[in-house]
Amino acid sequence: MQSRTTCRTRPRAVISCDALHCAAHISWRLGLASAIYAVPASFCRLGTISETPERWSIVFQPEEETETAMLNTIMGALLPMVVTFLLGFVAARRHDFGSMEASTLNRMVLLYALPLTLFAGTVTTSRAALSQDIPLVIALCVAIILFYGVVFLFSRVVFRMAVGTSALAALTASAPAVPFVGPAVLGDLFGAISAIPIAISGLVLNLTVVPVTILLLALDSTGRDTQENTPIVQQGEHSPTPRRSNASVFAVKLKETVKEPVVWAPVLAFIIVLIAFRIPQLIDHSLSLLGHASGGVGIFASGIVLASGKMKVNGRVLFFVFLKNIIQPALVLGGLRWMGYGNPLVSEAVLATAIPTVPIVIMFAMQYRIAQSEVASAVFLSVMSSMVTMGVFIALTH
Repeated sequence: MQSRTTCRTRPRAVISCDALHCAAHISWRLGLASAIYAVPASFCRLGTISETPERWSIVFQPEEETETAMLNTIMGALLPMVVTFLLGFVAARRHDFGSMEASTLNRMVLLYALPLTLFAGTVTTSRAALSQDIPLVIALCVAIILFYGVVFLFSRVVFRMAVGTSALAALTASAPAVPFVGPAVLGDLFGAISAIPIAISGLVLNLTVVPVTILLLALDSTGRDTQENTPIVQQGEHSPTPRRSNASVFAVKLKETVKEPVVWAPVLAFIIVLIAFRIPQLIDHSLSLLGHASGGVGIFASGIVLASGKMKVNGRVLFFVFLKNIIQPALVLGGLRWMGYGNPLVSEAVLATAIPTVPIVIMFAMQYRIAQSEVASAVFLSVMSSMVTMGVFIALTH
């Protein structure tokens, strides 16, 4: 009596227990123990072993579907930034908005919308989540803070750039837009655990490089104003106590920097996280309404700035975009692999730094009127090119 086993084709290439029994029967009759595993690697990837009400099944996801989902993830996160940027550009070309309106929008973002979103995003982080991922905290701190310092010194020494311009260049090359783009990209790739690299990256940015950039921009603007307004000292006269004057200026600017809402709001939220105090969900939700507008309004104003002037794409702009989109995540990938770390730490750290540069750098350029066209061009090119570079790093880490 011959046993009759039926193998049926199932949707989404599901191999059920019936199919496994069929493959086992064939391999037993032919003496080929490896037949059950002879699934071409180029055709599919092993997805999950899931339990349905009827039977256990092993689900194979075709590689074409995986690549399509990856492309949709990248496009879904970055395309809104591109479209919003272009809408601001078109609005300025149509004379619906000008540089004055862009400054007003930028002021609203820096004083209200962005501090609210930074506070709401930081205060929802749990202290336990931070303590569980100490290696990820160290990796992101080194990748952002150390890279910021290296680029700043390189800009000052090699390019002979001013302090404020060097600070903007360093922020452009080292600060990924994780608070804006991270939930879409990292959330789709890692699920619920993506909240940890997003929160850590946001804390590192908001507590270190952003306040330092504001301080350097303020000091640079003060120095330029002093040079413009100070009369020429007659021969034989000496400027009174320059060291004391510089120290007093630094103290005043440091005090002004601490008073900025974009600085003290995340610091206050970080203190709340450390003391394990939970903000009611109702309050957090209320603060998030205006905070959610910060990214869109800031990028829209960036498009206005770019259209009001002209797009400046020179060697330095391309160099800083290259540092941000390729060199920074590549160094993180090579360093973590060299130290023996694997996934998910490597993928989380690399993809967090591979995200294009943060749009807040344009807001600072507009506020202090420093290299506005260059910074807007760098952000635009970083976003556009990241559609390719992020896909490369996703493929390298998965």
